Amino acid sequence: MLISKNQQYGNSFADPVRIFSRATPAEGLNIRIDDKLSRIARGHDAGEDSELDLVGYLILKRVLGRMKGKSGA
Repeated sequence: MLISKNQQYGNSFADPVRIFSRATPAEGLNIRIDDKLSRIARGHDAGEDSELDLVGYLILKRVLGRMKGKSGA
């Protein structure tokens, strides 16, 4: 699922286009996680698999952290 979505969105989790937002990739993931948790808490997930999406975002957060660690950042 993560590989497929990453291909569809063009690696937006690690290299966002930044048209409107100047948030770092890590902050962008935190925002998405907050939004997903908000939808779950309010019961507004509109037929999405919000729990699976949340797990995916948390995995991407770990991957991004490891990518930063390897680059020395």
